[in-house]
Amino acid sequence: MSKLTIPGAPAPVEAVLFDKDGTLLDFTYLWGHWTEVVLTCFQEELARQGRMLTAEALPAIWGTEHDEQGRVIGYDARGPLAMGSMGEVEAVLTWHGYRAGVSWAEAKLMVSQSLNHAELELERTRPVRLMPGAHEFLEHCRRARIPMGVVTADETRQAERHLSWLGIEEYFEVIISNDQVERGKPFPDMVLLACERMKVAAERALVIGDTDGDMKMGIQAGVLWKVGIGEPERLSLADASIHSFIELMEGD
Repeated sequence: MSKLTIPGAPAPVEAVLFDKDGTLLDFTYLWGHWTEVVLTCFQEELARQGRMLTAEALPAIWGTEHDEQGRVIGYDARGPLAMGSMGEVEAVLTWHGYRAGVSWAEAKLMVSQSLNHAELELERTRPVRLMPGAHEFLEHCRRARIPMGVVTADETRQAERHLSWLGIEEYFEVIISNDQVERGKPFPDMVLLACERMKVAAERALVIGDTDGDMKMGIQAGVLWKVGIGEPERLSLADASIHSFIELMEGD
């Protein structure tokens, strides 16, 4: 079994599992754009019913940060957009439509229409880009013959599509998404399924993510080491935090 030395880890790792959004992919660049499209369409649908959501209410829906023009410029790593399944994200927006004064059934239809519109817009624009150092680290792991997988709260079809847009899907032996397991993050199911399919013990694996939900998933699965990408203060459960994947290659 090939092994990879990770700075700070108590032992070499035998597999690497990546969260997708905010870890491999720039979260705001992709989901910020998606959020803007969905919320604009949803507000237009509400307006046709004589209802509205105020600009002040928008950040609280999914945990996003907006500039004065309404563009998404950041997100709450603890919020539903970062942590929730697509079904949960849909339910939250449906609830806000209901609170705005339309029936639950009408709100569900509005959300569905808005998501379909955003799906077409993403296919047209493909707003994806890798996080700093991600490609270099993927190559580093491939040269070391380390099996890699993706564990994401996204749905399988979307996850595969986003990775394909970037041309990196070939790096991964498995892509485990929310729709393949009974319980999503922060439960251990995705990590355990990924390790089972890669034939690697979870306690020899490294999990890399951008939220404490990813870290909690790793803890529940009993992985060897957990690395958070981002500011240390929002990754209290990580064994180590980094700003770039290059830091995982230092001293190798």
